[in-house]
Amino acid sequence: MYTLLKKEIRSFLSSLIGYISIFVFLALISLFMWIIPSDSNSSSNSNVLDTGYANIDSLFIIAPWVFLFLIPAITMRSFADEKKAGTIELLLTRPLTDLQIILAKYFAGFILVLFSLLPTLIYYYSVHRLGSPIGNIDTGGMWGSYIGLLFLGAAFVAIGIFASAITDNQVVSFIFALFLCFFVYTGFDYIGAFPWFSKIDNLIYALGINQHYVSMSRGVIDTRDMIYFLSLITVFILGTRTVLESRKW
Repeated sequence: MYTLLKKEIRSFLSSLIGYISIFVFLALISLFMWIIPSDSNSSSNSNVLDTGYANIDSLFIIAPWVFLFLIPAITMRSFADEKKAGTIELLLTRPLTDLQIILAKYFAGFILVLFSLLPTLIYYYSVHRLGSPIGNIDTGGMWGSYIGLLFLGAAFVAIGIFASAITDNQVVSFIFALFLCFFVYTGFDYIGAFPWFSKIDNLIYALGINQHYVSMSRGVIDTRDMIYFLSLITVFILGTRTVLESRKW
């Protein structure tokens, strides 16, 4: 499993699309946080220099939307490329269970998401130095928000792996993963807003990622939110295993 994990990471880092995906992620975050001026009519400013406060909350607002495109780009090759190249059968005959193969590809995707987030710590250091006085930033809240973002990324990776397992076309995998991530992230908020569901709107909102991510991005680590994310990840990993096992039916 560890050998497969290293192979997946090397495979991603040896391709141009890997570096492009991470570069685009960091470029977009940087543009919104530091360069593009905030809308003066908007109640929420994304530009750090326009807020007047020493925080990087805008990172945790913008990053999920960029993740919607970054993570499907990372995971789209996981199984789709194996199927298209005809190496999926060879992979599945290795002395590994289906679950171990899935977990190796899953953790490889998650590690790459982690790699893309590490450079954003520069933003924290910059705001830390820009604060008046220096260091006037809620470090504890920031780390809590990073944990929420990691859970969000982990959930998107599980969804992306599932989307890649059901097709041999990388483009289809990317589009399907993008749709699923978008729906699970915000779809339940739109459904819960319908007046027909007014009696159970809180339950519907709780099914979506957004409510739990917003809770964790405040720096509050609630076990209910952690259980939600772990359950969501488990559902899609087991769904991926079911797709792979369907070859035996």
